[in-house]
Amino acid sequence: MLLARVNGHATSTVKHPSLRAAKMILAQPIRSLTKEPLLVLDRLGAASGDVVLITSDGKRARELVGDENSPARWTVIGIIDDEEDVPTS
Repeated sequence: MLLARVNGHATSTVKHPSLRAAKMILAQPIRSLTKEPLLVLDRLGAASGDVVLITSDGKRARELVGDENSPARWTVIGIIDDEEDVPTS
């Protein structure tokens, strides 16, 4: 699990059939060895600038989209309400 800040949403004209109805966001990990933004499935409605808790549990992501062959890996599992204790970088 990682804390990440939502940079925005992703739009794709061509994607795996399992992701057609899925909302995808770009999330920048906070204080992680991973420096690149991640493409994350979002069923909770995170907005740009929100801090979210994400997981790389690919099995759970594939269950969410209902396809065992889906390339989905990252999923939002929580939106942080109080950012007071969240590190800035």
